[in-house]
Amino acid sequence: MSIAAVPYMPPQSESTLGEEVLTHLEAQIASARGLLGVVLEQGAAIRVRDVQGVVRLAGILRGEMGRRQLLEEERGRLLSHCGELLGMPAQAVTLSGLSTLLGPADAARAGSLSAELKGLLHELQREHTANRTLMQLELGFLDHLMGMLAMDGVNGYDTHGSSTPITRARPHGGLHVLDLRA
Repeated sequence: MSIAAVPYMPPQSESTLGEEVLTHLEAQIASARGLLGVVLEQGAAIRVRDVQGVVRLAGILRGEMGRRQLLEEERGRLLSHCGELLGMPAQAVTLSGLSTLLGPADAARAGSLSAELKGLLHELQREHTANRTLMQLELGFLDHLMGMLAMDGVNGYDTHGSSTPITRARPHGGLHVLDLRA
């Protein structure tokens, strides 16, 4: 007589938790993809010096970050629930710990989605940092141009992206083509 393999059937609460975790991870991935698309578009606008496009995309980013805040609140709720089930604080819950609460298929899928999300967030951070650097360079360039146009000083913005006006006197009121200070 052969014994047929019986597929793993998680208890109802485990199945529901798995669905919640997977749905949440998929929502996080969709959000990160959307943000990455906006950040990439903003980088292109910065490179072609499309000021209106950069400002428009900054507004879109602000809205997306508001939606991400809601996802983070949901993440906190899920981690708190899992922490209660595991007998630990929410901040101590790891993917491997969470996986013990899920069925094997859900745990494997959660691991795959988590890895994808980490990669997207890394790429998002890298592109956002590149955009900030480009904008700082552009502001520095504009500051330099404003200085060349003003014989008696500079009224512009600092190279750190601050909107605080600065004034830098030019020696002898002269026009400098190159400023070789480090």
